[in-house]
Amino acid sequence: MIVILKSGVSREQVSDFSDILRKKYGVDVHTSFGEQSTVLGLVGDTKAVDIDSVSAFPIVETVRRVQEPYKKVNRKFHPDDTVIDVAGHKIGNGELQIMAGPCSVESEEQIVGIAESVKKSGANFLRGGAFKPRTSPYAFQGLRADGLELLKHAKLKTGMPIVTEIMSADHLPLFEDVDVIQVGARNMQNFELLKELGKCNKPILLKRGLANTIEETLMSAEYIMSNGNENVILCERGIRTYETFTRNTLDVSAVPVFKKLSHLPVVVDPSHASGITWLVEPLSLAAVAAGADGLMIEVHNDPPHALSDGAQSVTPEQFQRLCDKLFAVTNAIHSITHN
Repeated sequence: MIVILKSGVSREQVSDFSDILRKKYGVDVHTSFGEQSTVLGLVGDTKAVDIDSVSAFPIVETVRRVQEPYKKVNRKFHPDDTVIDVAGHKIGNGELQIMAGPCSVESEEQIVGIAESVKKSGANFLRGGAFKPRTSPYAFQGLRADGLELLKHAKLKTGMPIVTEIMSADHLPLFEDVDVIQVGARNMQNFELLKELGKCNKPILLKRGLANTIEETLMSAEYIMSNGNENVILCERGIRTYETFTRNTLDVSAVPVFKKLSHLPVVVDPSHASGITWLVEPLSLAAVAAGADGLMIEVHNDPPHALSDGAQSVTPEQFQRLCDKLFAVTNAIHSITHN
């Protein structure tokens, strides 16, 4: 249930009214102060909440019941876009944020070299896998804790915030210096992991599962937010369909749908979506045109010899050309939308 308050209501009035709702109905009250209005989201068992009684308060504009099972994620609860600030880089404020780097961290020379290169091209975040979930138990599983140390070293060298994937809640102590914790597609419904990430104060990049619906993705984000962490970034990385030409099928329509249903920022991963290097550029451009707040792109200095996912990685030179086109498209979109 949401309660929309009249304009001009003071924060003290909001606080007092929220206390009344908590005591009378036993619900949690989530407050969103927007530019035009203040919205209270009532979370819990709201069946006993009497709409007429709540509407009778002079500061109340309207009261609505929310049918969707996700509450905190819901744009109805939070009309304004959420902007997540990571070391000064704001995700969700209309500026394109690019996360780039290798699928797997392989060596100090490799990760530092790629980090320096992608930063020059315009990337804002360094992505790289230390813990690697692989379909085959015999494939390279990542350098694990050593990989995290190499990522931190690259961060010290370049100043770029780190984005890397976590596999288990047991690994959380190792992620203290990680700026954005990624939940991979295979772990999107690892609910115990999501609960633990909800208790930390770091931004979480939540990837959509390869066979999950939009609502299931939003419900996974709800797990994180309902446990206290509201810094969630949604990531569309392609879903499994009957098409076999590409590794997955990029659901471009998910970008505007996510943004219609939720206030959370949306990032697109064209590398995992396609699995093919030459498709990374057109899918990236399509994602930006669809309204994506950011991109996650795999870049490797020597793709044929990469320890994982070389077939979908672009070279630093290709990444530079791609960034030039991306920023041109972004500028064009801003010009259209602001005129």
